[in-house]
Amino acid sequence: MVDREKVKKVLNELRPALQADGGDIELVDISNGVVKVRLKGACGSCPSSIITLKMGVEARLKEEIPDVEYVEAV
Repeated sequence: MVDREKVKKVLNELRPALQADGGDIELVDISNGVVKVRLKGACGSCPSSIITLKMGVEARLKEEIPDVEYVEAV
């Protein structure tokens, strides 16, 4: 089971980098190892948002929390 507080902690560590580019991230839900997030601001409409999500957010979450299967934008 994925610990919601651990996910929030990792997202809070990533948040300054996203905010520096005019964006942000919001945790929406966690279900069966799937972390659902909403990219906001500039990150929501950026063509590189999928790369940010997979190579940045998902990679970091999986590194810190092995129970995370993948991250999905909603």
